[in-house]
Amino acid sequence: MDEIANVNLTEKDLPPPKAEYCGVIERFALSFDGYNYWGSFEKCGEISNNSAQTYREKGILPSSLTDLRTCLFFEQRRWRHFSEHPDKDTMAYIHALVEAIRIKVQNR
Repeated sequence: MDEIANVNLTEKDLPPPKAEYCGVIERFALSFDGYNYWGSFEKCGEISNNSAQTYREKGILPSSLTDLRTCLFFEQRRWRHFSEHPDKDTMAYIHALVEAIRIKVQNR
């Protein structure tokens, strides 16, 4: 999938609710390049890892569309690096990210 800027992102670009990871969410996650946006792997990872921890501890997701997309992108890269599919808890987080992105796009 080609990159899609936040301003050009539409609801039709998003995976359906509870979409499969392989080929659907995974591809959408790559429509945003968090490494390029933040200027480094380290910054992208810092934002994503902090957000994932906050979600696990408090159930709170990032508030900005850019941060949500950064987290989804980084999870895709993380699990690609592991050469595995995300576990059940991570899939719940990934689905929550996609739905939060959907709400941001709908409420523009």
